[in-house]
Amino acid sequence: MSDSILRAEHITKCYDGIPIIEDVSVHLENRELVCLLGVSGSGKTTLFHVISGLNPPEEGKVFLRGEEITGKPGHISYMLQKDLLLPHKKIVDNVALPLLLRGAGKKEAREKAGTFFEQFGLAGTELKYPAQLSGGMRQRAALLRTYLGSQGVALLDEPFSALDALTKTEIHTWYLHVMDQIELSTLFITHDIDEAIRLSDRIYILGGKPGRILAELKIDPPRPRDKDFSLTREYADYKREILRILDQ
Repeated sequence: MSDSILRAEHITKCYDGIPIIEDVSVHLENRELVCLLGVSGSGKTTLFHVISGLNPPEEGKVFLRGEEITGKPGHISYMLQKDLLLPHKKIVDNVALPLLLRGAGKKEAREKAGTFFEQFGLAGTELKYPAQLSGGMRQRAALLRTYLGSQGVALLDEPFSALDALTKTEIHTWYLHVMDQIELSTLFITHDIDEAIRLSDRIYILGGKPGRILAELKIDPPRPRDKDFSLTREYADYKREILRILDQ
């Protein structure tokens, strides 16, 4: 764990003096996808706010590649549930925003962002506006923007929850493929048990008030998994165990 790309150690965060999460520790390894799974109110988003540096914790520390970044925003990209693309900007300019914020000129930012459009399945959309894209394509654009603002680590807060089931399955497969290609490590919030089992290398289960880590599950077999994995007894056993833990 000491060599983890991302570590949050013994995090406690309060609002108005009331603890929302207490003594929570998580870690993320290089090129790993780890899910935070729990019911609403268990503190998943609060933990993301601390890890991203948006809100400092009352207790605990956050480390990125061994460097402490507690309370320091801008080191880790954070994608919310909605794509938040700016409707008046073309897709290439939406995607290039993190580069502009880091001081790149408009032409340079567009050129660098443009090199990823084919890889992210966005070729031909550069000069379109968000309203001209499907929900799945908008999410791809938002994920590319997140990647361009990252340092190899992305926090995703239920980014696929608004998609229909078929689109969600397609984008799951796509995201895992692209994540491996660009060597991205991902910490992912979801309420969806099936989504967590399908995508994860490991799952942290949060629960209680204040929120705590109830369990950590390693999911086998390793990715990429057979498309029929969800039909196996092993998959059903994972789901049964998660439901048992959440019902405690």
